[in-house]
Amino acid sequence: MQKERLYIYDTTLRDGQQTQGVQFSTDEKIEIADLLGDLGVDYIEGGWPGANPTDTTFFETYRTNANLVAFGMTKRSGRSAENDDVLASVLNAGTKKICLVGKTHDFHVRTALGISLKENIEAIRQSISHVVSMGREAIFDAEHFFDGMLSNSDYAIEAIRSAYSAGARWIVLCDTNGGSLPREIEKAVSLAIKAGVPGTHLGIHTHNDTDNAVANTLIAVDAGVRQIQGTLNGLGERCGNANLTALIPTLALKSDYCDRFETGISITALKGMTRLSRRLDDILNRVPMRQASYVGASAFAHKSGLHANAILKDPSTYEHVDPELVGNERIIPMSNQAGASNLKKRLNDAGIDQNVNKDELEKILMLIKERESQGYSYDTAQASFELLARQTLGQLPEFFDVKRYKVTVERRKNKYNKMISLSEAVVVVKVDGQKKLSVSESLDEFGSDRGPVNALAKALAKDLGQYQRFIDDMRLVDFKVRITQGGTEAVTRVVIDSEDSTGRRWATVGVSANIVDASFVALMDAMNWKILRDF
Repeated sequence: MQKERLYIYDTTLRDGQQTQGVQFSTDEKIEIADLLGDLGVDYIEGGWPGANPTDTTFFETYRTNANLVAFGMTKRSGRSAENDDVLASVLNAGTKKICLVGKTHDFHVRTALGISLKENIEAIRQSISHVVSMGREAIFDAEHFFDGMLSNSDYAIEAIRSAYSAGARWIVLCDTNGGSLPREIEKAVSLAIKAGVPGTHLGIHTHNDTDNAVANTLIAVDAGVRQIQGTLNGLGERCGNANLTALIPTLALKSDYCDRFETGISITALKGMTRLSRRLDDILNRVPMRQASYVGASAFAHKSGLHANAILKDPSTYEHVDPELVGNERIIPMSNQAGASNLKKRLNDAGIDQNVNKDELEKILMLIKERESQGYSYDTAQASFELLARQTLGQLPEFFDVKRYKVTVERRKNKYNKMISLSEAVVVVKVDGQKKLSVSESLDEFGSDRGPVNALAKALAKDLGQYQRFIDDMRLVDFKVRITQGGTEAVTRVVIDSEDSTGRRWATVGVSANIVDASFVALMDAMNWKILRDF
C-alpha cells in the first residue's frame, strides 16, 4: 500500500519566538534553520520580515533556502493588496513560500479588525490571489478557526473556502487560543473537508493551553489534514505550541501512523532528534526538561529494581520504542531502592568488568545506601555513581590529587566606581608528582562576579598537566542546589550537569554542610569522569 505524504511545518523561529523570555539573534535563527533543514522539515517559518530588524536581517541572509517561509498578514482595510506596504515587506523577503494569517472568527472580525464580515472575506481573497500572482506558494493561517466554528461555522467555512478558491496551497486550521479538545478538532476538520477544502490542502496549528496540542494534532491527521505545524520543544506563547519533538517520532515510529504516512524526515535524521532538542535549550540557556517524551534524560530511565530486571531480559517490557531511534539512551539509575539488576546493568553501561562477584556487588550497594543516607543521590548523578563503583572495585586511576583549596569573596569598587563582589579561588593540585598552584577570579566580560563556585571551577581547570587537553572543551551547563536536612545541621546537595564539544552530558553530585565544599566535590567528579572516559 502506498503511503500518504505528511508535510512538517516548523514555526519555532516565529511562533516559538513569542515565548516569554525568548528572543533569537540573527545568528541563532540561522543555526536553528540549518538544523531544521538537516532534520528534513518541509517548511521553516523564519519570522515576519519588516516587523523587526532581526527578522529582516535573517531573511536577507537566508532567503536562498527553498523551504523558508515568510510570515505576514492579509491586506489591511482601505488598501489594495498591491499597495499594502506590510504585505509588500513579506513578499519582498524573496521566499518562495508565503504564509498569511487572517481572521475566520466573526467575533474577531467585528471586534478586533472593526470591519464587516464581507470586507474580511474580500481581504483574504485578494491577498492570497496577489501572492499566487507573484508566483509564490500561498499558505493561509485560518486564525481562531475552531472558535469560529463554534460561533458561526458558516462564516468560518466561507473564510477558508475563499482562500482555497484564490489559490492557497494550504489552509491551516488554527486553534489559536489552545482551548479546543480532540473531539471538537475532529468534528471541525471533517466539516471543512465536507465543505469542499480537500484534506490534502489542510494543515493543523494547535496550542497547548489544555495540554492537548499533540493529541489535537494527531486527531486532525486522522480526520484528514496533511500538513502539521509545531515548534521544537513545544515553544510558543502562553503554554506553547504542538511539540514537534514528540510529534515527529510518533509519526515515524508508531504503527498507527508510520504504516499509513511518510514524512521528509529519514530514520537516520530522526536519530538526531535528542541532540537537536538539547541544542535548542542550550541556545536559549534553558535546562532541558528531563521528563520530555522521547528526548528527555528521564524518558528511558528505569529506577525500580523490578523494572530494571525486566529491562535486562527484554527492553520492550517497559519501553514503548528503542531510545536509540531518537538518539537518546537507556538509564538505570542507582538509588537506595536499587537491586542487583540495576547495579549490574549500570556497571555494564559504564564499561566496568562484568566479572564482579557477589560480595563486591553487595559492597557497592551498601555504600550507595550509606551515602544516600548522608544526603547523596545517585538517581540522576550517573557519572558520580560510576566513579564510586570504580573506586570501590579498585578500577579508578588517580589523575590528580587536590591538596588544598580556598575561596574568598570580597566587596570592592570596579573601574566605574560601582561596588561589586569579587570571588577569588586558590587550588593546589598534585599532578604527575608535581604540585601546581592555580588562582582564578570569577569575573565576566563586564566585570561582574559570577560567584565562588565559578572561581573554583576555573582554578581547578587551569593546569592539570597531561590531562588538561581532556577538559578544555568541558563546560558546566546546570547547577542545582538542595538542602536535604533543616536546622543548624543542614546538609547541602549540589548536582552539576556538564557538557563537552560533542554534545555529551553527564551529571555529578557533592554533599557537605558547606555549599562551596559540596560544589567542589561535584566539580572534581565531573573532571575525573571526563578524563576517565577520554584518556
